[in-house]
Amino acid sequence: MPKSSQHQPVQVPLSELPVGSAGRVRALTGEAEVCQRLREMGFCESAVIQKISGQHTLVCQLCGTRIALSERAAQHIVVELIRGGS
Repeated sequence: MPKSSQHQPVQVPLSELPVGSAGRVRALTGEAEVCQRLREMGFCESAVIQKISGQHTLVCQLCGTRIALSERAAQHIVVELIRGGS
């Protein structure tokens, strides 16, 4: 029996999410200390993030709070696009 032809959602680092888009956290990568710190900030698996602005320093909204992250930190947060930017 052939497999379903459904496409898997594209997953990218938060740093590559387009400005104005929303994504759902799917994974945290990197050293355990980095992942733990990101979780403490609210970047838990399944959390929804909206990228407000930024390239080198990103501003995103998470649980009603705006948070600034370095591009390097944002590269450790893998998200799937759930809503495109305007």
